[in-house]
Amino acid sequence: MADPSPIDIQKALGGMEYPASREDLVQHAKDKGADGAVLETLENLPDREFDSPTDVNKEASK
Repeated sequence: MADPSPIDIQKALGGMEYPASREDLVQHAKDKGADGAVLETLENLPDREFDSPTDVNKEASK
C-alpha cells in the first residue's frame, strides 16, 4: 500500500482540535471515513501528543 500524501492525512484530520493524542487522531480519521493507508500511517505514529497538523505531517513522513 502506498504511503498517503500529507494532503490525504490532513483531509482525514480536518476539524481536529490540537493538542491531540495518537488515539484521538486515529479515532477522528475513522469517524471521517479515512482510507486504510491514512489510518495505518496514523496508527504507526509515536504514542504522544501532537501540537498541530504540521507536527503530525512531520512525524508521518519519517
